[in-house]
Order: sequence, then C-alpha cells, then structure tokens
Amino acid sequence: MTPDPTRACTAFCGLKRIASGLVADVVGAAKAAIDRGETGAIAIFDDETSRPIEVDFRGSIEEVRARLTLGPPEAEAPRGPGRPKLGVVAREVTLLPRHWDWLSAQPGGASVALRRLVEAARRDEGGEGRVRLAQEAANRFMTAMAGDRPGFEEAGRALFAGDRARFHAETEGWPEDIRDHARRLADPALQEG
Repeated sequence: MTPDPTRACTAFCGLKRIASGLVADVVGAAKAAIDRGETGAIAIFDDETSRPIEVDFRGSIEEVRARLTLGPPEAEAPRGPGRPKLGVVAREVTLLPRHWDWLSAQPGGASVALRRLVEAARRDEGGEGRVRLAQEAANRFMTAMAGDRPGFEEAGRALFAGDRARFHAETEGWPEDIRDHARRLADPALQEG
C-alpha cells in the first residue's frame, strides 16, 4: 500500500508499538529504531484499515521520506480518463439499458447521479458499515500480529459476534501493545455485555 501522508498509522518493532500518528512521523520513528539497531521486524499499519504500509528504509531519513511522497513509479505514468487532480477516477460500470436510461434522465447525468447514490448509501449504512470496517481492520491486524497467539481464533469469533467481554478475555494474555491496538481497532464492532 502506498502511504497517504494525511493518514494515521501505527508502527510496531516486533511486539512493541513504537509510534502512532501521521505517516511521515511514524516512518521517522521506525527509521530511528532501525538506525539504533533494533532487532524486531518493523511493521506499519494504516489505522483505519490495518493494511500494511510498505516503506523502503534504505538511506537517510530524508531519502526515506522523499520516497514516501513520490509514490511508486507507476504514479508518473500518463494520466488516463477522469479528473485525477480532483481525485476523480474513471472506471467501467456495467448496467442494464434501463439503468442507463434512468441515470441519463437524472439532473447532472449519470456521474452525478451515481455519486449521489453512493453518498446516500454510505450515510444510510451508518453503523453497520462502521462495524464491518472495524471487524475487517481488527481481524487484519490480529492475523498479522497475533495469529499465533493463544486465544486468537476465539478472539476472532468474539469479534465477529460483537462480544466485548469474550474478546477482552481472549486477548488478555497477548503482549500489551498488540492487545491494546487490537482492542482499539475492534471497539466499534463490540457491544457491551
């Protein structure tokens, strides 16, 4: 995953959390740990999705940070359709003719109508969507950092059942930083009980 400099993330060195915050700051802390000779593997996770953030730590901190802002080489490829400066990306949508007819009849055309429909669905999804995203993020992190820990499978079952008490009981024996981060990620998906 190419890091978005405005996103929050958390870095671990082995089982210890070493930093949380914006990507550039967290990468700086991780690079400092490497330069100090820390022996644990460095893992950086996006705080919203728990997707790993890949960082090339070769060279000075300035070189590492410069690579973060440049992104992958394919970012320099010619632009395709859409309005990339605005963050608009063109993709293919396959619909039945009656759907295209309805979209074409909407004020602003198909693109405006689709954007409005997506935003309305995101608003209506509300709590269910937030719970699902929290479950996915917590599960992704737990699999990466605690997949071999006692209680991992039961903690996953408790997470998807929304059972806070059982989730906390199953994660209690995990290393403190791993346990606390997993609980923070899982919190929106867990009910009191």
